[in-house]
Amino acid sequence: MPNHESTMEPSSKTAMVPQDLPVTTAATTTTAATNRKKLTLIPLIFLIYFEVAGGPFGEEPAVQAAGPLFALLGFLIFPFIWSVPEALITAELSTAFPGNGGYVIWADRAFGPFWGSLMGTWKYLSGVINIAAFPVLCIDYMDKIIPAFESGWPRHLAISISTLILSFVNYTGLTIVGYAAVLLAVASLSPFILMCLIAIPKIHPHRWLSLGRKGVEKDWNLFFNTLFWNLNFWDNVSTLAGEVDNPQKTFPVALFVAVIFTCLAYLFPLFAVIGSVNVDQTRWGSGFHAEAAEMIAGKWLKYWIEVGAVLSGIGLFEAQLSSYGYQLLGMANLGFLPKFFALRSSRFNTPWVGILLSTVIILAVSFMNFTDIIASANFLYSLGMLLEFSAFLWLRRKLPALKRPYRVPMRLPGLVIMCLIPSGFLVFIMAIATRTVYLISGLMTVAGIGWYFLMKFCKSKKFCVFSTIEVEG
Repeated sequence: MPNHESTMEPSSKTAMVPQDLPVTTAATTTTAATNRKKLTLIPLIFLIYFEVAGGPFGEEPAVQAAGPLFALLGFLIFPFIWSVPEALITAELSTAFPGNGGYVIWADRAFGPFWGSLMGTWKYLSGVINIAAFPVLCIDYMDKIIPAFESGWPRHLAISISTLILSFVNYTGLTIVGYAAVLLAVASLSPFILMCLIAIPKIHPHRWLSLGRKGVEKDWNLFFNTLFWNLNFWDNVSTLAGEVDNPQKTFPVALFVAVIFTCLAYLFPLFAVIGSVNVDQTRWGSGFHAEAAEMIAGKWLKYWIEVGAVLSGIGLFEAQLSSYGYQLLGMANLGFLPKFFALRSSRFNTPWVGILLSTVIILAVSFMNFTDIIASANFLYSLGMLLEFSAFLWLRRKLPALKRPYRVPMRLPGLVIMCLIPSGFLVFIMAIATRTVYLISGLMTVAGIGWYFLMKFCKSKKFCVFSTIEVEG
């Protein structure tokens, strides 16, 4: 679990951001600053990988929803429409504004504190909803070994206990950073590499061109939400900009390599399993890769993939829970939330308020079905990304002289086109959402707006203590 605090020393930070943007660190003691190690290129690549993917676990419903050919095309084309633009924007803005809060600062600097606060709401809630999917995925793989976890109270109990245990581990300060992320990636991807190699003699390329079983209606809602869920959250790493060694050079390279690595990690297993296993597409539910491994090589590989799925889910859960726990801490340091949200454990130095609040929300939504979980996360994330694209373009226009250590090599018209394409997809994702997703997302947005004005009222009446360091719009 990465520490998402941005604690860059004042001398280096001042050189990269406008003078009126304050240095906002959650832990500013001399000892912490001295002991903090910078992330180098290789660890950062794998850290980004765990923020976004963590392996090909969860890609299977794309085949179930639209058939083999469309699933392969989706994971081939979608990264160019979505992942690359998001990674480029993250590279530019996180090196220009390397303070705690990441995308919250971007929206605030572009449009003011209301939009900064709303960005924080959308990103935070979409994040914790997304985190709720990881224990579900782990149980989806474990129920292949323990059938009692397939349904009913044993399944609900398993999801709840695993969520509480993982949250407690997060509270104790376990960090998935640097070479720990490399080791987790190796552990979770090794069985897939072996499965792909064993599958080569069994592959029939014509199966890649299959449109799916005749008479089965395509579920485009599930298809696009699966693609989106597996290939988003590239901007999560923005809250780590202050932890990166030489971010001007390291950040863009790490994002570029991580995009390629992540896409290949999805594509190779998909090509191997589709080409070598002949099953009805309706069997391609979450966790099918483990079943396919048994068909290709035997039960031993099935169990290995299931263990890898659990390890990957743990890594994803811990990394992202850390991200959003520290986002709340950063927002408190910036004055968007009361100082209470910046409280740390006296024993473990972790943001226990953010972790506790996140865990409660995760438990509340974890009993939705998997489709509803990813759809709700995608809808809220779409709102946040539309605001992020707008902030990126407006900052280019509003602050043309801002020092950008990395700058997307395009003029404003080209950037507009680059943002319009994924924005069109975001609008499509939102348009095909179900009534349940509209209701959940609408209520959370209203709550976010109400929270902003409540915080504003509390500041004026001094009902709560707020940080005196605030980012001005």
